[in-house]
Amino acid sequence: MATSGIVNSGQGEGRIKNATLIAGPTASGKSALALKLAERDGDLIVNADSMQVYGVLDVLTARPSAEDLGRVRHFLYGHVSPAIAYSTGSWLRDVARLADSGLFEEKPPIFVGGTGLYFRALAEGISAMPDIPAEIRDRWRWRLNEEGAPRLHRLLMRVDSEMAMRLKASDGQRIVRALEVLEASGRSILKWQADRGHPVIDLATARFIVIEPERELLIRRIDARFDKMIEAGALDEVKAITAMRLAPELPAMKAIGVRELAAAMAGEMSFDEAIERAKIATRQYAKRQSTWFRNQFGSEWRRIGGEAGGLAGAGAEWWDLQ
Repeated sequence: MATSGIVNSGQGEGRIKNATLIAGPTASGKSALALKLAERDGDLIVNADSMQVYGVLDVLTARPSAEDLGRVRHFLYGHVSPAIAYSTGSWLRDVARLADSGLFEEKPPIFVGGTGLYFRALAEGISAMPDIPAEIRDRWRWRLNEEGAPRLHRLLMRVDSEMAMRLKASDGQRIVRALEVLEASGRSILKWQADRGHPVIDLATARFIVIEPERELLIRRIDARFDKMIEAGALDEVKAITAMRLAPELPAMKAIGVRELAAAMAGEMSFDEAIERAKIATRQYAKRQSTWFRNQFGSEWRRIGGEAGGLAGAGAEWWDLQ
């Protein structure tokens, strides 16, 4: 049963008026819908996908094409180095900087993506986090590389068992984040997260759209899109990011297709097997996204079928969105 927790109108009005939020699983057609609505209404498009923020992986993260970028102004795509562990808080600060510039006063933004936490941050805000001194941050990241995530997870279990039980032992980035926050502030990251923020968007004037494509249609789109990614240069992108010798725990290194294609290039499996594994991983990811949207998005979200995202042309359902 869907909840309405992602939008809490009792928290007051946010600063960004007339925003449109378009969510959906990967390959659902949400970017196509955003583009058509932006062209129709004269809006701007702002990325709300945690993988599309990274540079290098243009094709593999399905970022908008050069042609699409030329049709409507897009923001927060490919602006972060893969060497950085970008967070929801970082993204929200980048959105705030765009708002500070006055960008959204005449042209309202369309936030489009598949990262549920980004939409939650827009609608609810996020709690403030303590500043982490560089020496603390660097030391925990060094220990992660030297000792590995499972060992640090056991340490976290001793000092903050409640948080540790919420994390997988392999989730090095979040484990380190919990440890550094605890050391820097003397307070569990769960306590910081419990401090509610405030909406960034004006909830009264915002419109909320989530695309819910039929499962078999989505699978066909995922498979066809990955084949096109290979043709469009995904292998070159994997070569480029592999050459950077980044820590495997970094979010960009977990982009679907990076691990699989790198293994094929290293001779550890055939390219056919790598492509099939990447397709399966994408389908599983899309299922998790759909489940999250179904459980977390309430009645304020207008739910439309996948065809409305531009899969079969300009349908009346999406064109009637007001």
